[in-house]
Amino acid sequence: MVTQTMVQPSSWVEASIQIQEVRGLKLFKFTDELQARLEALIDHQKANLLTPEETAELAGITELDRIFTLMNARLISES
Repeated sequence: MVTQTMVQPSSWVEASIQIQEVRGLKLFKFTDELQARLEALIDHQKANLLTPEETAELAGITELDRIFTLMNARLISES
């Protein structure tokens, strides 16, 4: 197991997550602002320009994305 520092994913739940209806299902989605931040961090990562703080932020957002992908997949499979 690899130990990694990250910003707690729960720090974005209140203001940066929305529930959006997609084809009759209510799914968890990032706000446009959080999605744009994720994309900017990925671009910085590709260019090897991430600061340690940005690396921790990217890890947290990525973990949150994994959680919501799993939850949304379960919601879709149960519908």
